[in-house]
Parts: sequence; structure tokens; C-alpha cells
Amino acid sequence: MRIPTSTLGAEETGATTELVSAAWTALPPKWRQALDPRIELGWRDDLPEHVHGRVRGRRLWLDRDLLDDWVAADGSGPARRAALATLIHELAHVYDRSPDGGLSRDPRLLDLAGWQVGTLRLGLRSGRNAFSDRSPDLYELEDPAEFVAVNLEYFLLDPEYACRRPALHRYFASQLEVETTPVDCAPGFAFMSTPDGAEASPLQRIDVDRVYRIDYLLAEPNQQMMSRWGHSMLRLVICAPGRPRGPDCGLDLQHHRVLSFRAFVDDVQVSGWRGLTGSYPSRLFVLPLEQVIDEYTRTELRGLRSTPLRLQRDEIAGLLERAARLHWSYDGRYYFLSNNCATETFKLLHDGVPRLAGKSLASITPTGLLRRLRETGVADDSMFDDPERAVRLGYRFEALSSHYQAMFEIARRALPLPQSTVEAWLDAPASERARWLDSADLRTSAALLLLEQAALRREELRAREDLKRQLLARTPAKPHAGPGPDDGSAPLSNSGPGSGDARAMLEQMLQSEGHLSRPAALLPDTGYGLPQADERSAIEAVGNGHAARWWRQRETLVAAARRWLPAARRETLDGIQANVDTLGRRLRQLHANPERAGAERADGQSDGDRPRPLEIPAIP
Repeated sequence: MRIPTSTLGAEETGATTELVSAAWTALPPKWRQALDPRIELGWRDDLPEHVHGRVRGRRLWLDRDLLDDWVAADGSGPARRAALATLIHELAHVYDRSPDGGLSRDPRLLDLAGWQVGTLRLGLRSGRNAFSDRSPDLYELEDPAEFVAVNLEYFLLDPEYACRRPALHRYFASQLEVETTPVDCAPGFAFMSTPDGAEASPLQRIDVDRVYRIDYLLAEPNQQMMSRWGHSMLRLVICAPGRPRGPDCGLDLQHHRVLSFRAFVDDVQVSGWRGLTGSYPSRLFVLPLEQVIDEYTRTELRGLRSTPLRLQRDEIAGLLERAARLHWSYDGRYYFLSNNCATETFKLLHDGVPRLAGKSLASITPTGLLRRLRETGVADDSMFDDPERAVRLGYRFEALSSHYQAMFEIARRALPLPQSTVEAWLDAPASERARWLDSADLRTSAALLLLEQAALRREELRAREDLKRQLLARTPAKPHAGPGPDDGSAPLSNSGPGSGDARAMLEQMLQSEGHLSRPAALLPDTGYGLPQADERSAIEAVGNGHAARWWRQRETLVAAARRWLPAARRETLDGIQANVDTLGRRLRQLHANPERAGAERADGQSDGDRPRPLEIPAIP
């Protein structure tokens, strides 16, 4: 590299030579050999604001202030690092434009950087890089060339780059033919989630060595508009501590986690228009499998199908590493049609496992993505040839609707119920169901209790929908003091002395949840990339505060919510709860008096006329 000495004094010439020598020493041999030796370095004081360097042909210009700071600095420090980083940045542009470079045009670099392949764009990439959180320099998002230049600065100058952006570190090391040495990074991958208890920590650590396999987890479709094509997720089959990796890990359900892309709804209801226009953030949630099973099979009455993916150990590690980067850096937009759970899951597989980038997997529907995974041999669905075995080994979790019907058939055989289907039974008024409860024997009472619990969950879902509509009402209702307004609705503006406005309470809870779903916001001014040990400790401390606040807000809201419901909804909930309490008492009485349980008959037949009793069904 040439240094024009005619315009520089002796001290400035020496400082420039020292800077060039430091940069040249830092460059890998392959990079140095690709540079044109005729490149000339110059200093300018008229570069645009916030522009510290520029390359035009063989001329490389740096901001004159950097030279002054280098001269003034005493051997080291931020000023010297800034000058060195700027020179390396501009030399990275020179290398990238050379015949040996071209990194910014490499599809693999674009995958890792965040210019993702679209599903409706015929293989074209997104023009927006949404990996904006925990960035070392937001200028990297300007375009792929700037991304390469910024990251090569950190690749050469930051010893922690291999821990913070491990996939990119491996990529640059491979491209530049640099031998790397192992580094001591924080163990495992950290994820934040809404805790399942007031005392639980929201920070989780997932160790690759304990992940036995990864499954494509499909929540099967139902008739709801936004669930008609199912929901795409990935299931991490994590072994219990101390258990060797193997098939038995598939039964350690309490340790399994689910990666689920969802729209983070920061208002009180899902708007179809906002979903179409990308107004909702798209976030990667990490959830306990047991929570997901309960959510879909019990509440939404949708089955879950867990199909193993044929991945090698290094591919499992790469996919989990990519998921961690998404979790800490990605701030996407959720579109129901073009950037939904299926397309986000496809992109995670495409970017996290290089081998899958060459397969035709793109689909805008969860069922379509599963079909393509099967057709390309990535997914192994052979275990579903034996449906009973698939359920027994935890590959399929059936919706409880068929189980509810079986419980209803038990009750019908013991009692002359007028309904013929469980749906009709659950649709009947709670008071009508109540008149049969005192006639039920032990087995029948257990079946009816399960059905009343299902009715309570369904009614609570409807109550939440009522609250959404109430909270969105432009005219707040008056505080409840006796009968509600003409439509039976209860108050919304206040929940009682000192407890605040209802909508404000909900918005505060959503704000706390938002911090946990976008973990980079917990410590916005520290570090970049995957958080390391000190950052994890700080993030956990801040996250614990948000989690505790979220639980308090949730409990307050739930406690006050019933008074805001329409009167008819409150009466229905009270009636179902009374039925649950009645059946609970009756089961305790019958268990305490087995002779009465054995002799008691709702239809008046003698015990000798009874068929042999079957085992009491388990109550989930």
C-alpha cells in the first residue's frame, strides 16, 4: 500500500506507516495477497458526516480526525482501535470486490447475515435485514457489502467474536483459510421465556449435548380462520439430566422445549388487517412442550404430530445455534400469508442447516411444509404407520375431543342422559347438567368431572373473547355495582380501589411480556450477538424483575376480570364451577365409602343386575 508522504509531516507519516503496518499484520495471508499493491492511502477532512472512510478505485481515503487521534493516543486505546477498524473496514471492501473475494454475493453469507430467502419471491431474498437487535454496528444492515466489512472488523479485532457470532466466525475463517483455536464461550445457548411460575427464572440454558433429536411439530388444523392450515413448530427432544442420548429421551417430556414463531400481539386482540399488513412483530418463543400440549389438545382441541427430522449431530448444533441468534437478534414482521409460522420455520431450517438450503422446502402453510419435508426425505414419518405406538411413544398427542366423547359414553351407559353427543352435553346449560350429578356412581362421577373441567376451559376462552371486545369498546362501562348495562356487561374502567384502569392493566402486562419475548430489549446497550456469561447474569436479574411483575399483573387482572364480564357469562362460569365443586365432593365421598359406591345405582337396578364395573378413567 502506498503512502503519499508529500502532504504529510514526519510525525504524520510515521503514524500512517504504523497504522498500515498494524492493519497489514492483522490481515490473513489470503486477504493480503488479493489486494492490489498500488492502493494509495490518503487522509481527508471533507468526508460526509458519519463517514470515516471511502474507497474509489485504487484510492482509499480516511477521515483526517482518525490520524490526529492516532497520533494523540498513547500506544493503544479506543482511538487507535477506531482508526485500525476503519482501515480494515475499507480494505474489506477492496477484498470483497476482488476476484478472490465476493463474500457479499455468496448465498451462504446472505443466509447467515439475514437477507433471507422468501417463499413467495421465487427464491429472491428479502430487501430488509431484520436481524437488528444486539448488532455491533447497525451500519452492517445497510447492504451485504457493509455487513461483510463491519463483521470482518470484528472477526479480526474482537476475541469474543467466535462466541458472539459463531456461525459467521466459522464462515470467515473458512473463506479466508484461517486456522482457529478453541475459545472459552459461555456454555450452551441461552433463551428467555415467560416463566411457568412466579419463582421460576425466565432465562433457560439449552445444551446441545442433551438434545437427542429435533422434530417438526405440527398443530393440526381446525375450522378457525387463522388455524385452518395448522401451526408449524420445532420440538427439541432434550434428555433428562444424567440420561445418555438415545430413544428413551423421547419420553422425558418435562424437559422438551418447543421453538414456535408467533405474532407478538401487543394490543388486546388479533386484528386480521394488522396481520395482513405486517403490523405485528414476529418472535421466536421457546415454550415447554407440556404447555404446548395443554394449549392445543385440551384448550383448542387440536392434535399434535411430532415428526422426527433426519439431522446429523453437527446439523442439530447448527440449527440450535441459529435459533439462538434469531431469539436474540431477529425483529421480524408477521404476515398471515407470506411471513407466518410456516415460512419462518422454513427459513430457520434453510439457514440453520446448509444441506437443507439445496432442497425444495418452501411453503406458506404448515401442512405444506410437512409434506415437502417428507417428500425430500428430511422428515421420517414411519412411526405413524402404527398409530397406537405413535401415541404411546410420544410422536402424536391426540386432541381430547375423542376422549371427551368416550367419557360421555361412560356417563350415558350409567345415566339416561337426553343428549347423544358430548358437544350437545357441553352446550346444555350448567343447571341442566347439574341435576344428574348426584345420581352418578364413582366411575360416572369421574367422567362427568372431566367433562365439566372441559366445559370450564371452553367457557373461559369465551370469556376472554368477551373481555377483548369490552376492552376495545370506545365508551368505558361504569364500575359494577349490581346489575350491569342493558347488554349485561360489567364494568371495565375500574377494578376497585387502587387497582387501576382495566385496559391499562392489560397493557402493562403485555409490556412486561414484550420484554421477555424480545430479550435484547432487557439490556439494550450491552454487547452484541449471543450473550456471554456476565451478560447472562445481568439479563437474568433484569428478566426476573419483569417476570415477577408479569405474574403480579396477571394475577391481579385474572382476579378482577370476572366482574368485567357480561352478567350471563359470569352466571355460566359460576354454574360450571359449582358443578365441578359438586363432583369433587361427590368423588371424595364415594372414595371414602366404597360400599356405597359399589351399591349405588342411578337407574334403580340392584347391584346384581349391574355389569362388572370397569376401571375409573384417569383425569388429566
